[in-house]
Amino acid sequence: MGIGEPFDNYDELMKFLNIINSKDGINIGMRHITISTSGLVPRVYGFADENLQCTLAVSLHSAIDEVRNMLMPINRKYNISELIKACDYYISKTNRRITFEYALIKDVNDGVNDADALVKLLRGKLCHINLIPINPVSGKAHIRSGHERVEKFKKIIEDNGLQVTLRRELGTDIQGACGQLRKNYIAR
Repeated sequence: MGIGEPFDNYDELMKFLNIINSKDGINIGMRHITISTSGLVPRVYGFADENLQCTLAVSLHSAIDEVRNMLMPINRKYNISELIKACDYYISKTNRRITFEYALIKDVNDGVNDADALVKLLRGKLCHINLIPINPVSGKAHIRSGHERVEKFKKIIEDNGLQVTLRRELGTDIQGACGQLRKNYIAR
C-alpha cells in the first residue's frame, strides 16, 4: 500500500504492475499485490476488465451515504450504491475477493447501526472486511474507538457470517501508522 489514489494515475499503475510482475522486473506475483481505491467507480469497472489476479481493496469506512460523504468526499460523486455495483462487477469478472477497509472512528461510524448497515450492504458478497481503529493524528478531531466498542462491532459482523479481521497496529508510536504519514515541524 502507498499514499494516494492509484486509479488517478491508471496508465502508470498498469505499467507499474507489468514491471513489478515481470520476471525481468521485480517478479512479484499478482496475487501478492493489493491495489487500494477510495471508490473511483469507472476505474473499478476498468480494472475488473483487466482481469488481473491482484487484490482490490476499497476504502469504505461507512455503509451509510451521509456518513461516507463526510469521511470520503468521493462518495458525493460515486455513492455507495454505485460503488457496490462496480464491486459486484469486479467480483463477477475476476472471481476475486474484495477487501473493504473500514477505519473505526469513535461516535462517527462505530455504532451498532453502523455495523448493521455494513452487514446489510456486504452480506453474500465475496469479500473480507478489514477493521482499522483510526490512528491518532495530532491536530485532527477524530478519536479512535475504544477496545470494547471495536470488539462489539467486529462481533456483529462475525455473527452475521462475514469475514473480518482487526488490523494489527504497527508504527503508531512513531507516527508512522496508517493515516499518520504527514509532514511534522520541529518546535523551536
